[in-house]
Amino acid sequence: MTTTLARIVGAAALLGLGGLAGWGFGQWQAGHAPSSDGATAAQAAASAGERKVLYWYDPMVPTQRFDKPGRSPFMDMQLVPRYADEGAASSGAPGTPGTLGISPQAQQALGVRLARVERRAVGAAVEAVGTVQLNERDIAVLQARTAGFVERVFGRAPGDVVGAGAPLAELFNPEWMGAQQEYLAVKATGDTTLTQAARQRLLLLGMPAALVERVDASGQPVALQTLTAPVGGVITELMVRQGMALSPGMTLARINGLGTVWLEVALPEALAAAIGPGQPVQARFAALPGVVVDGKVAAVLPEANRDTRTLRLRIELPTPASG
Repeated sequence: MTTTLARIVGAAALLGLGGLAGWGFGQWQAGHAPSSDGATAAQAAASAGERKVLYWYDPMVPTQRFDKPGRSPFMDMQLVPRYADEGAASSGAPGTPGTLGISPQAQQALGVRLARVERRAVGAAVEAVGTVQLNERDIAVLQARTAGFVERVFGRAPGDVVGAGAPLAELFNPEWMGAQQEYLAVKATGDTTLTQAARQRLLLLGMPAALVERVDASGQPVALQTLTAPVGGVITELMVRQGMALSPGMTLARINGLGTVWLEVALPEALAAAIGPGQPVQARFAALPGVVVDGKVAAVLPEANRDTRTLRLRIELPTPASG
């Protein structure tokens, strides 16, 4: 019994010594053999030897920098080298003068998008309400050149829109009638010099060249002259009535063209210095939803409203007919 017990104790002692020796050998091998982390760090260091490393950092905590490779104390992962040739724009660190650097983490957090830098004029848009008016620079006035009478009036009235050449009234000019008869009589003599002089007299009396050509071609005097609109637009004044007598210089009609219109806007006087003639303007109308009309500032009128403290801004807009 005693001998058997001694053998068991001896075997246990031998097993303990063997386990202790194995553990010591394992520790020695671990101390001398390269670990996976050490190999990774060594590879990073070898790669860093070819390129200049600025510092090492944890991608999850990029603001913390380290002087040598290893494992991150924050996320238990390998540190990543930051190379000098990667540029300051990717790291957010100061770079060459004139450059701006934003870290990838900041770009992702802020939703930053890259775009080409352009030089543009920066200014604030000014919105105002205005009213459309006729362009008073585009006005044609018809006047009587000689004394006469109104024989016929066509169906026109102020506010009507007419095209260029539209008939307005028929006039009888006794002075023109006599001058035409004299011209035809001189032309019948065959004297070229006198004929040219008589023809020139017709033009000096104010006859349109088309009327003189008509008399010359037909050989008959034209008693009635048709008064037509010289330009297309809206009739703002019509002073002719059938049977009325005319005197030289009497205004017969006034026509306002519609090639462009004015947009009168009340502009706050504080913005007067920021607005000038020629600046582009975009106009929108309630009657034309979705349509933008491009125009320009025609003038800033030098008069202020004492009650509203505003200036009158005149904007020139093209009409749809003029494009």
